[in-house]
Amino acid sequence: MVKVAVLGASGYAALEAIKILLRHPQAELVACVSRKEGAPPLHEVHPSLYQRTSLTCEELDAMQLRSRGVSCVFSCLPHGASREVVGKLLACQIRVIDLSADYRLEDIALFKKWYGEEHGDAVNLAHAVYGLPELNKKAIAAARLVANPGCYSQTGILGLAPLLAKKLIDPKNIIMDSKSGVSGAGRDPKPHTHFPECNESVSAYQVGMHRHTPEMEQALSKVAGESVHILFSPHLIPMDRGIFSTIYARPLRQVSQTGLNALAKEFYQGHPFVRIVDRLPSTKDVTGTNYLDLHYLLAGGHVVVLAVLDNLIRGASGVAVQNFNLMHGFPETEGL
Repeated sequence: MVKVAVLGASGYAALEAIKILLRHPQAELVACVSRKEGAPPLHEVHPSLYQRTSLTCEELDAMQLRSRGVSCVFSCLPHGASREVVGKLLACQIRVIDLSADYRLEDIALFKKWYGEEHGDAVNLAHAVYGLPELNKKAIAAARLVANPGCYSQTGILGLAPLLAKKLIDPKNIIMDSKSGVSGAGRDPKPHTHFPECNESVSAYQVGMHRHTPEMEQALSKVAGESVHILFSPHLIPMDRGIFSTIYARPLRQVSQTGLNALAKEFYQGHPFVRIVDRLPSTKDVTGTNYLDLHYLLAGGHVVVLAVLDNLIRGASGVAVQNFNLMHGFPETEGL
């Protein structure tokens, strides 16, 4: 049994991680860290946890966590906050799965370009492993610090990887159009996620400037063996959870729709959470699960990839538990 803790316990992704860990046969959740005043019981922060756990919110003390036997932490802290605590946890011999974007980009200069600030933790960034199990399974198993992948990013990377690995598409001419439920913006209230603003409305944001763009290009350039460029347009849609990405690419040689789906099935053979489906997918097909569904077709002279996932589970906490399983030698599907 591995003793674990969750940091940033008040958020949506943290709630999903807590629910999965409470039923995980190989994990014991012993601490939930949150800055909530007065150390409230966890069920006051998340009423759905009433009578499911007696844990209370507590302040972060890495040495105390270690003394209580914690050997792995799920950090659900926001961007910037993880960098302040990861070093302390690693120094206490606690492995970290970081759900923020702090350790996803390998290049310090690229981080500064896209996030507008100095990283400040080059030492730990240098040995962070990008936590996408379908591409980095071996490295994740040995990692002390895993950078959990972004939600949008997984649809783009996993949707395009089979095509780029086989040199089937132009790596410089890719367009990705994605829609996300409102929970992707987090639990803290914001003007654009206020109910009267986002209900019965679809809005684009950060077109061509979203921070998942360099994350996708970094991972896919490794797969392709050359630079990959993506024009990424994200949208907010009025539903709680889910991501639907439609990706367009120019084929470099003649391909068939059947051949594309067969290629993807072969590429993801042995990877239990990527499903190549034979019909147009829907976000409801994956809601509440760790599955990512893909479908490939040809239209208008383009290869079109359709990808769906639950942004809170496969897009965040579910894949984090998948990484936890790999890090500890458990079956990849354990608890999921």
